Amino acid sequence: MRRRIKYYRLIWIKHDLPAGLSVFLVALPLCLGIALASGAPLYAGLLSGIIGGLVVSLASGSQLGVSGPAAGLTTIVAASIISLGDFKIFLLAVMVAGFFQIILGVLKLGVIANYFPSSVIKGMLSAIGIILISKQIPLALGYDQPDFWTSGFLKLFSKDHILGNLSTFSEHITKSVILISSVSLLIMILLQQPFAKNFKIIPAPLVVVFSGILLNFLFTTIDSGMPLKPSQLVNIPNNIFGSISFPAFSKLFSNAEIWKDGAIIGLLATLETLLCSEAIDKLDKRNRITPVNRELVAQGVGNMLCGLLGAIPMTAVVVRGAANVDAGGRTKMSAFTHGLFLLLAVLFVPFLLNKIPYASLAAILLITGYNLTKPKLYRNMWSLGRKQFIPFVITILVILLTDLLIGVSIGLLISIYYIIQVNFKTEYLITQTKKHETEFYTIKLNSNVTFLNKVKLRKALDQIPEYSSLTIDGTASNFVDYDILEIISEFANKAHDRHIELHLEGIQKVNVTAVH
Repeated sequence: MRRRIKYYRLIWIKHDLPAGLSVFLVALPLCLGIALASGAPLYAGLLSGIIGGLVVSLASGSQLGVSGPAAGLTTIVAASIISLGDFKIFLLAVMVAGFFQIILGVLKLGVIANYFPSSVIKGMLSAIGIILISKQIPLALGYDQPDFWTSGFLKLFSKDHILGNLSTFSEHITKSVILISSVSLLIMILLQQPFAKNFKIIPAPLVVVFSGILLNFLFTTIDSGMPLKPSQLVNIPNNIFGSISFPAFSKLFSNAEIWKDGAIIGLLATLETLLCSEAIDKLDKRNRITPVNRELVAQGVGNMLCGLLGAIPMTAVVVRGAANVDAGGRTKMSAFTHGLFLLLAVLFVPFLLNKIPYASLAAILLITGYNLTKPKLYRNMWSLGRKQFIPFVITILVILLTDLLIGVSIGLLISIYYIIQVNFKTEYLITQTKKHETEFYTIKLNSNVTFLNKVKLRKALDQIPEYSSLTIDGTASNFVDYDILEIISEFANKAHDRHIELHLEGIQKVNVTAVH
């Protein structure tokens, strides 16, 4: 036992401790940035990261996955906070989402992600990328109180928004913010290039954050009239635990939107978690597989805690998981260590976090949004053909025009239509011969004949002429839908009246006398 403890201690010191530190450096700016994009208090993003690290990592069966607030949920979170009108009520929806995930895990429904077409999921993520970019542009330009996102994406282009914001553009725009945003974007772009591989010891988001802090320090020192306003800097309370919002439990059954939003958040968080787990498992050199149902229960427990303690919802996150793999993480203790570092940062250096410009976080999220909706993705979907491209594009457009749930639902319906269209082919073969002035027809059924073939089969049977012979051969069939058997049986009852000699091989007639 002692030898085992010593082994795991060595693994932690040699591998998981440095990996946890590296993931912490990636997660810190992302926790703040995603909370900002979600329209939630910034501490809510940090709390989500802490819970993901300290709780979910231990409950999960994943060795390399790391959980925290995710860019993929920002749209629904922002919309839900606005529609519910109170962050405390929104926290109830987060708890509902967690409960929903626990139910999915207990019922062993972790395979749910396999039933969502990749074209719809990619369309959803691309739409989120577009919305993420649109929300960060005002902050990157210097709007400290932007009113760009109170009524949805299309309202950005309405007369009131466009003219209203242009008329006060010169009042809001800040040269120092634009400079910080430009430098931050340049750093993010350069550090993602292949030649910067040797500099990836320090995560790009951390370099961006420190650059923003340094530039604002220079503006303040030089006294150039360019220092950022307090409203353009991160503002986390020194006593974060004294500022936590708790859910308004008395409102739990007062609004059906709470349950609806909770179910949507739970479903999207589940999809993102399962897709992320699959991606991280592929990166694991030891070929360990995440138990998906246990992962859903762990995420559900984490999200219920997030709702209870005033945090935004979480998922397993590809960026953090990939950073963990790259840094040499071995066990789930690296994810736990990253959560511990987040907690220590909040407890002991909140004053340092409050020096981070919103412009730096906006630049990080602009690149995050771009990575979700790259032009390369559109070209790739186009190359796959219209059956992939059309659901992909329509999912994006409907999400931008309405909301996430309607967009995903419409995209799913269109994908189902194409699936049916592909499968809506003749599952039988008709042959015709003539002997002694009599027409002989054979309908040979293929391996599987479903209700989708009802219309064509009925039409084919109606076209069989009188005074002919028909053989329906089902000997090669593994499955014949009851609807098909019903049509054949109805035809058999009428064949004599039409002077058609009917032979059934491998097909058993069904009773259709009681059919209305």
